[in-house]
Amino acid sequence: MSSPLPSLAPHTLLVFLLQVSLLLMVALALGRLATRFGLPALVGELLTGVILGPSLLGALVPGAFAWVLPADADQLHLVDAVGQFGVLLLVGVTGVQLDSAMLRKRGITGAKVSLAGLLLPLALGIAAGFLVPAALLTQTSDRGTFALFLGVAMCVTAIPVIAKTLSDMGLLHRDIGQLTLAAGMVDDAVGWFLLSVVSAAATTGVRAGAVTLSVVYLIGFVVAALVVGRPLVRWVLDLAGKAGDGGPRVTASVVLILLGAAATHAMGMEALFGAFIAGILIGQARAAEKPDPRPGRSIWQDLSPLRTIVLSVLAPLFMATAGLRMDLTALADPKVLLAGIALLLVAIAGKFAGAYIGARASRLSHWESIALGAGMNSRGVVEVVVATTGLRLGVLSIATYTVIVLIAVITSVMGPPILRWSMSHVEITELEQERALAFSGQGARA
Repeated sequence: MSSPLPSLAPHTLLVFLLQVSLLLMVALALGRLATRFGLPALVGELLTGVILGPSLLGALVPGAFAWVLPADADQLHLVDAVGQFGVLLLVGVTGVQLDSAMLRKRGITGAKVSLAGLLLPLALGIAAGFLVPAALLTQTSDRGTFALFLGVAMCVTAIPVIAKTLSDMGLLHRDIGQLTLAAGMVDDAVGWFLLSVVSAAATTGVRAGAVTLSVVYLIGFVVAALVVGRPLVRWVLDLAGKAGDGGPRVTASVVLILLGAAATHAMGMEALFGAFIAGILIGQARAAEKPDPRPGRSIWQDLSPLRTIVLSVLAPLFMATAGLRMDLTALADPKVLLAGIALLLVAIAGKFAGAYIGARASRLSHWESIALGAGMNSRGVVEVVVATTGLRLGVLSIATYTVIVLIAVITSVMGPPILRWSMSHVEITELEQERALAFSGQGARA
């Protein structure tokens, strides 16, 4: 007879509940404060982790910090698991709102923006990696591998942060919002692929077989999603829609998003990519469904409660956890501080200029190009994942990790004001107005 599964320790559960309550409470307060200053709630939510992390709370009140946010791997894994669940659903819900028809019409534009927004910051990041002082390197890290890691960190884009920013600002229905998401998805897919390559270089070296297998997995997953996944998702949602309320469709959608994430994760790719593809398939099922005269029976209306929970609870919690591992005391070293400022300027100039050039090459207006550059400049948690991987492999030092995470936070915070300023010069089209009516149930916060 097998022994019963061990239960969660009472103190561990208590600390977990306090952690989640504190993060959400501060995220809500700072989010509302940010809106008072004309910024999206995203700004305050990202700063929550910085304030409650070792940079402020840990330095000012170390006793309280150690009790509420202890440096216990098992304890932190509980909060990380909730944050990961939230970000997967956030990306999935974002995929639901992606207008595939518009992307087919303007796919070349998205490809140009993505390509230019990848190559320029990648090249600048690699070059910077060979120029930074040795104080940012570990004793065992190779300069070439370090430069590759830095280049990948400079070129990635964070779909979760872009999604939250566009949702907060009510820009998901705009063409620029849709193009930013599409280009960001391509950036993320390529970024995760590049991360796997440089990770291999840091351990066993780059092997052609492993790289080829990753590409085959990526293409195979997309083809399977289009050929098999699309009709399957439509059948599942139609079956769930036969119930008397929208609950089964919410549950089915969550399961589909998580299964998509699990599939790509099992293939060695990033789970966010699978969640986003699953969300796109749900959105295509929504676009293809026949009108139902009964109230509240459309897929979009049935998923409204899910969007509310994700955007109002899970996403803020995820944003708050992004800054918890930052330690700004590492910037007390003048060499680290100066190098950090230089890397920040390289990151902003490379990503912004690359996206702007790609947009202008596609004959978008000056203001539309600025908006795309501002959106693509957000690194968010994707850059944090790259930094964490480099830290784990011994390629990045603690100081470099802090600098890269700080770049992720700053670039994510600076995007919304530039987006609002640039989009105020772009007139809304009739198609965007129609799309706004279709998205009217999303409850985006201004």
